[in-house]
Amino acid sequence: MSTAAASSTEAERKAFYDRLAPQNLAPLWEVLRGLLPNEPKSKAAPHRWRYADVRPLLMESGDLLTAKEAERRVLVLENPAMPGQSRATATMYAGLQLIMPGETAPAHRHTPSALRFMLEGEGAFTAVGGERTPMRRGDFIITPSWAYHDHGNEGSDPCAWLDGLDLPLVAFFEAGFNEHYNDDRQSIVRPEGDSLARFGSGMLPLAPVSRYGLTTPIFNYPYERTREALVAASKGEAPDAHEAVTMRYANPLDGGWAMPTMAAWMTYLPKGFQTRPMRSTDGIVMALAEGALTASVGDKSFDLSVSDVAVAPGWTWRSYTATEDSFLFCFSDRVAQEKLGLWREERGR
Repeated sequence: MSTAAASSTEAERKAFYDRLAPQNLAPLWEVLRGLLPNEPKSKAAPHRWRYADVRPLLMESGDLLTAKEAERRVLVLENPAMPGQSRATATMYAGLQLIMPGETAPAHRHTPSALRFMLEGEGAFTAVGGERTPMRRGDFIITPSWAYHDHGNEGSDPCAWLDGLDLPLVAFFEAGFNEHYNDDRQSIVRPEGDSLARFGSGMLPLAPVSRYGLTTPIFNYPYERTREALVAASKGEAPDAHEAVTMRYANPLDGGWAMPTMAAWMTYLPKGFQTRPMRSTDGIVMALAEGALTASVGDKSFDLSVSDVAVAPGWTWRSYTATEDSFLFCFSDRVAQEKLGLWREERGR
């Protein structure tokens, strides 16, 4: 039989394949190399969105429709290699959201988890699970899966932030749900700062339980605290050759990542510091909170200014050079990959 198989013609094989198709069958040997590559090759491309270029368009959207009309007035950051798919990386969604003075983005909830990284403006707030928190530049704010949330702006200037969601992951599992609240704003039942006081002060209730399941009970990690911790940590030991000074946002209940599907962290690079190249299987979305740096991603080099956003696809070499003291916010699907035993990294010299 092996001799007959070896001598079969291309036409005979094609005829066989044609008979498979009506039975909803396919020959694995024809697609095996694509299913099992020697190493990952992301469909996403390295890219940067200059905030100075995008901001005028974002503000223009504020003149076209209200936040209530849009439900969420967001410009989706589409990876150029995946147009029309609402993906910044293969698994992560990212967008820039705008709230004008006096507006409310109506309350709703959904199964995809969301994070916010505040870029500009004063007076914005978000409410999650009956508690409000102010949104200040550099703050990392979480909307847990299936938690009601609304946003507003009680200041006098436009407010904008980076949204990150695990939408592509949820869509892959076909597990998406969405529901609207019975009013534009949810009822506030907890004082502002309640979750941070209970869980973010280095102390915990005697029987700590997160109201949000696998997500941290803290839903605002203020930039002021994050920055202070990174600078203090940099004085205790030299920056890591690959990671500089990096600290992750943690769930105080178990010490793990703050969210079950999206990992988030902040990197501090002192002026003049250059990291050695590294790559990992998670595609990373990054936003510069402060400073100026050059990000080398694959064969691309991006100069990043404050509020610029860039992506490093999975298994793509990346390194950074800081021209000023810089603080770089990042998120990815690393936590999900770790739970599935898939995450890997490689460090260069």
